[in-house]
Amino acid sequence: MKIAVPKEIKNHEYRVALTPTGARELAARGHSVTVQAGAGEGAGFTDADFEAAGARLEVSVDALWADAELILKVKEPQAEEVARLARGQTLFTYLHLAAEEKLTRGLMESGATCIAYETVTDRQGGLPLLAPMSTVAGRMAIQAGAHSLEKAQGGSGVLLPGVPGVAPGKVAVIGGGVVGENAARMALGLGAEVSVLDKSIPRLEVLDDRYQGRMKTVFSTADAIDEAVRECDLIVGAVLIPGAAAPKLITRAMLADMKPGSVLVDVAIDQGGCFETSKPTTHAEPTYVVDGIVHYCVANMPGAVARTSTQALTNATLPFVIALADKGWKRALADDAHFLPGLNVHDGQVTYRAVAEAFGLESVDPASLIR
Repeated sequence: MKIAVPKEIKNHEYRVALTPTGARELAARGHSVTVQAGAGEGAGFTDADFEAAGARLEVSVDALWADAELILKVKEPQAEEVARLARGQTLFTYLHLAAEEKLTRGLMESGATCIAYETVTDRQGGLPLLAPMSTVAGRMAIQAGAHSLEKAQGGSGVLLPGVPGVAPGKVAVIGGGVVGENAARMALGLGAEVSVLDKSIPRLEVLDDRYQGRMKTVFSTADAIDEAVRECDLIVGAVLIPGAAAPKLITRAMLADMKPGSVLVDVAIDQGGCFETSKPTTHAEPTYVVDGIVHYCVANMPGAVARTSTQALTNATLPFVIALADKGWKRALADDAHFLPGLNVHDGQVTYRAVAEAFGLESVDPASLIR
């Protein structure tokens, strides 16, 4: 199969969808891997690294896309990339369509088969291709939040671990999944006072046992969120509904109850964000202030640590890429019931119900397309 790996063009996105190690595995199976010249530089992988792995380099972006059967990316395609997609091509990347109606309709118009990393599942009900980036984003959320609390960044001037004689800062993490646990773990490591809010008692029990009560586990209710808003210096939004828009858990009116200079970090921004005042930002301008509260809403947080992120992403996606390359999308999805939910758009049709419902579109059962 002809596999293309373009250079990411989203603002300050340094990751690449495939490492040279991954390219070598595909080339060894007889597939043609073409990488856009310079695609791996931001992650520390040179063109020579890819060539040594058996990949071919391509300078022309148009030629790269036009000749591809399978296109591997990291972030959702930008407008100029959507325009290059064609019927018969398969795109495999993060899509997060429930927050992007224009992109959804653009992919439908392309006629391409679009498979999203973030809706592929596993036997345990997890999201194996979202998990590595969720881990990175969760850990980065505390780094970003701690930095944003500095006075020069518009924050309140609170040092999260405190110092002898001065109490540590308070951190609330809304959502106890992969992002939330990793954010809480980082905050604990810094020495902050940490609370995790979640609606799953079994999940709270796991966290309580795993961290031996060092973090407070709180059943998530409106009252619990109100208390976090009043008391905390940093709140991390880490709520995920797979493939669907994130719920708005903190309204603009609630910001008035927060301490001036407090920080909101919205890791759910790819899915529309879980704070009413959230809007996507970039690494070039990561924060903005609403009613005295600093918001950090970078939509591609892991892109800032591209080396680690690229390696972690390829580790997770490579078995699925191999399946697509060896079998083609239809058989690959037919052979793996957990891969099938990854299909979001095919031949002008939306195949993921939550995305269709977000925009009032009809959805097609993906199982009907692989029989």
